[in-house]
This record gives sequence, structure tokens and C-alpha cells, in this order.
Amino acid sequence: MIYLDQNVNDYDNDFRTMIQAFIPREKIILTEEDTRLTFRARLSEEQVVLSLWENGKQIDEERAVCYYPDKKTARNPIKAAAYYLLSRYCGKTLPWGSMTGVRPTKFATARLEQGWTEEAVIREYEDLYLTTRQKGEICYRVAKREQELLQPFRFKEEYCLYVGIPFCLSRCLYCSFTAYPVAQYQDRVEDYLQALFHEMEYVAKKYSNKRLVAVYIGGGTPTSLSAEQLGRVIDHIYAVFDTRYITEFTVEAGRPDSLSREKFLAMKERPVTRISINPQTMNDKTLRFIGRAHTAQMTVDAFHLARECGMDNINMDMIVGLPQEDIQDIRYTLDVIRELNPESLTVHSLAIKRAAELNIQMQQYQDSIKGSTNEMLTLADQYASGLGMVPYYLYRQKNIPGNLENVGYAKPGKECLYNVLIMEEKMDIIAVGAGTSTKLTFPDENRIERVENVKNVEEYIRRVDEMIGRKEAGLQEKQL
Repeated sequence: MIYLDQNVNDYDNDFRTMIQAFIPREKIILTEEDTRLTFRARLSEEQVVLSLWENGKQIDEERAVCYYPDKKTARNPIKAAAYYLLSRYCGKTLPWGSMTGVRPTKFATARLEQGWTEEAVIREYEDLYLTTRQKGEICYRVAKREQELLQPFRFKEEYCLYVGIPFCLSRCLYCSFTAYPVAQYQDRVEDYLQALFHEMEYVAKKYSNKRLVAVYIGGGTPTSLSAEQLGRVIDHIYAVFDTRYITEFTVEAGRPDSLSREKFLAMKERPVTRISINPQTMNDKTLRFIGRAHTAQMTVDAFHLARECGMDNINMDMIVGLPQEDIQDIRYTLDVIRELNPESLTVHSLAIKRAAELNIQMQQYQDSIKGSTNEMLTLADQYASGLGMVPYYLYRQKNIPGNLENVGYAKPGKECLYNVLIMEEKMDIIAVGAGTSTKLTFPDENRIERVENVKNVEEYIRRVDEMIGRKEAGLQEKQL
């Protein structure tokens, strides 16, 4: 445990995030107990003094000369001081330096809008946020591509639809999503679909005066449904929504053991414009360990079958930081993906959330980490570039060791627009189904409101009208 001792709580989240980045998995407490390490913050209007104490004795100190009540000017110097202090203590640096937050590219976006040059943007990441040059470069590249992709959209007049299918063949060790074993819930799938269709109909009517531009069917694993059931979900979207303006329709095909020729044809004929086949790794030993009941060859076979069925925009997901995998395992996965030559590649840093089974086995996982996850991300960047792909969206999330990132790469014209739109939070993202979250935007107020649906399938079926009521309450504020 680490005691966080503050005389002012204004920067509590920044201190916590920095401590956890350097010393992951340690519990941070606000009451003095028999703790080995204390992080002390003393804020005054003239300066901020940060210090580390071990067993009651001060071992190091860092100061920031700033007026702490003014967060706009003081936040970066204070975070930098915390970074330097913890970096000396732990004997290491972080690729993202003192940067915290989900969207590190937003600073590059703001500077591009102000007309800054590429070099000036990258130098700000290095000098102000203490990142490596590579992180500044990728932020610039992503921000540049995002600007180009977002230019055609009219955010106030358009929206996206997310459809949640909360079923899967089995639960992976790292998974924290809403996913129920489809074999055990087979007798409830039909009732779920009827509730889902009911919620869709409400949304279609409520948003009849806006243009639906992108649809994403995710999960779970949507292709754990039968071909007939999946076809009906897609058909219902086309039946009740005005689909004239859709530029992209994605189905998360996910696991290869959920795929078949019939399902690919059901998607191609509807039409679905983009799918994702997700190996996560091409190493069979890792697949067995994380609870995936398929082999790497099944992923390769599913990919070729998708091509035979006419799928011409296929994404593949992979994860770096999986238990027992080293840089050579990542290289092998990337070699296989390179041979398949998908249109896009999404590279995730493993995030271990509270609800994941792997969180329970955390000590074993920590002991199994082999090599630098950041080196694995850099290698993936090199392979993506070799495939003619450009990074187009990037985000971070909690519980990624080292505060690392997830990156989407795509060949020009094959990007997932839904992913960009949900990251930028400038357009309403309406989500239907169990465990989904709607994002309502209020651009004039620079505000986002979320409307959550219950996660449990049985509760969703029983309370779908309540879920509609929650949306209605949020949309009344938008005056829709």
C-alpha cells in the first residue's frame, strides 16, 4: 500500500494516475497506516513540494514553482514534478511521460487547428509532456488523419448506432465485456432479440430527423448468433432506420470458431461493409491459456473464407502484453497477419480490468510478462507501415501497465469511421442492447452525457421499456 498524503486534493487524480503508472497494482490509501512508502504533496500558492518517504524517512523531493489554484498553468508543471520524483525512485521512464488521460492525441489536434508545424507539435510532446519522440510522432500522424476523416461530417445533423450482442462462445481470461455463453442462454436469445428490436424501433423514430451515418454491431461476439438470427438483426436495422446515409456498416465477427460460410454470406448480402476477425494472437499456446477454444490456423482459414465470400474490408485485432508472450511471439503473430494482408489492424495493449478473470490471477500474470510491451507496440507500428497502413485513432484506458495505448491502423480509405467518431465525442452515439452505453453530445456546452443500459440479459429483457425511458429522459434535454 502507498499512503497519498495531501494538504490539498485538487490534483488527487493526477497523483494517483502517476503513482499507478510507475507502481502498478499497489493500493493507494488516504489514511496513514503501517505503509512502507508515502507520497507527500504540499501545495502552497508559491510552489508545490512533492516528496517520497520510506519507513518514516524522507528519501527524495521535487518542487514545482507555480500558482496551484490555476490548473490551466499549474497542472503540467505539477505532473512533471511527480513524474521526475517517481522516475528517480523506480529507476525507469515512461514512454508517455507525464501525460495522463484517455485521448493523448487531442493536444496534437488542437495545435494543428492553430497551424503548428509537425516538428513543433512533436517537440511539445517531448518538452512539455516528457514523452518519447515516437509517441509525439504517432500522435501527430493520428491527429492529421483524424482531421481528414472528420472533415465531411456534420456532427449536429448525424448520429451513429451501436448494437450490442452480449453473447459469446466462452469467456476469455482477460475479458470484462458483457458476454454470456450462448450455449447456456440459447433459450433466451430470441427474447433478447425481440427486446433489442423494440429498443431499435424507439431510437429509429426518435432520430428520424437526423442522418444515420455508421452502424457497429459489437458484443460479446455477434457471430455467436446463428446465420439466420444475425441476418434478422441486420434486416431489422434496414427495416426501421433510414439507411440512405450509412457510409459504414461493421460487424464484429470476432472469434473464428463462431464463423461459417453461411454467416459471411448473410453479412455480405445485407450488405455489411466491414468486419473484424480477431486472432488476438497467432500462438496456440497463448490461445489455450487465455481460454480461446480455437487454433491460429482456424483464424487463417476463417480469413480466407471471408475473402471467398467477397469481404473486402477486414480488420484484425491483436493484443500485446498477453501472458507468457515475448517479442518473438509478437513478431510471429505479425508475420502471419502480414501474409493475410487485412485492410486494417488494431493493436491493443492488454488492459486487466476488475471484472476479468486474469485480474484474480494478477500475480501470476505479472510474473509471466516477458519483455517490453512498448517495444511490442513499436514493432506492430513498423509492420503496419510495411502493409501500407496509417495510424488513424489512438486511445488509452485504465489498467494498461505503463499507461500504454491502443492504436488503429488502416490502409487509406479503409478506416473504421465509427471508431474515430466515438473517440472524438462530437456526434451522438446511440447504443441499444444489454450492457451498452449511449453518448449524447451537447457541443454548445462542451458536455457529454452517458445513458447506460443494464448489463444482465434477463434484466434487459424484463426492463427494456425502462432502458427506453432512460434514453427519453436524456433526449428531452436535447429537445429531440
